[in-house]
Amino acid sequence: MSVLDGLVDERAVLVCCGSGGVGKTTTAAALALAAALRGRRACVVTIDPARRLADALGVSGVGNAPHEIAGPWPGELHVVMLDATTTFDELVRRYARDPDQASRILANRLYRNLASVLAGTQEYMATEKLFELHEEGTYDLIVVDTPPTRHALEFLDAPRRLESFLGNRIFRVFVAPGSSYLRVASLAGQLVLRSIARVAGAEIVDDTLAFFGAFQGMEQGFRDRAARVEQLLAEHSTGFVLVATPRRDAIDDARYFADELGRRNGVIDALVVNRVHPHFGTPPEVGPTGDGPGGAAWRELDENLAELEAIARREEGFLADLVRTIAPAPVVRVPFLDGDVHDVETLLRVVRHLTD
Repeated sequence: MSVLDGLVDERAVLVCCGSGGVGKTTTAAALALAAALRGRRACVVTIDPARRLADALGVSGVGNAPHEIAGPWPGELHVVMLDATTTFDELVRRYARDPDQASRILANRLYRNLASVLAGTQEYMATEKLFELHEEGTYDLIVVDTPPTRHALEFLDAPRRLESFLGNRIFRVFVAPGSSYLRVASLAGQLVLRSIARVAGAEIVDDTLAFFGAFQGMEQGFRDRAARVEQLLAEHSTGFVLVATPRRDAIDDARYFADELGRRNGVIDALVVNRVHPHFGTPPEVGPTGDGPGGAAWRELDENLAELEAIARREEGFLADLVRTIAPAPVVRVPFLDGDVHDVETLLRVVRHLTD
């Protein structure tokens, strides 16, 4: 049994990380499919705006709610394409005191602009979607396809950043009920707001005050949830799969992520290296016989084989430092395939390479 079999069987969450273009989305989908093949209920979540996951699974119309992929496996396979704005709206409705408070926030122009920004970066809402699916208890395994490496670190840091923001003194003054809130709109606060209004317009100031006023009483729910998300990412049931290719730039990014995860007291549970050139070995020596073994055509094939072997050795040299960095995490190599992964059938080929 391979180490990835163990991760697929035992973990509740797998986070796939790596730089762009290394096959991270395909790997995430393949791990979820492997879980379904082993009888588990699996869901793969992508926060990659390129929407490659739907292409890899051969489906369309996938959105923020889990969509089941039917197939000949004993378990279940679901897929979610994160919609950050919708996820944020759902959080507001969950923590609002009543429908009227939720409506006032959702209609606020500052909130709509903030939601649009979050829809672009997506990292925090991805942690929220992960936590939502985990808390539902519907799935045995949730696989998260993160954005490229440095954004993946923002994904890991998002709960802590939200806690810090909600604990900021200025934020607490704005949302504090009663006299503290009134003081913001008077005296020195009025001078600051009038200065902002001259630059950005009075409507911006009105929207800001209305937003923070409407937000009163909700911040503790957001802070508690952020703390629980951070705890989930640190639990033993959550594993990290680092994905790379044997290119120097991809390996540099992977090593950077491994180092940064280590500083956050996290560990890499497995390294998946995609598009690896296999070792063909040394060709047999034969005497020249025209176009047959040892002839001109044979020598050309021999040269090609030697070139491929040189590439494979060079790739192993690139990988050596990364393998040492993540040790004792195991390494799984996936060779070049003869076509793109565009549906479940071709995704099964990746699964076979990832597992036994």
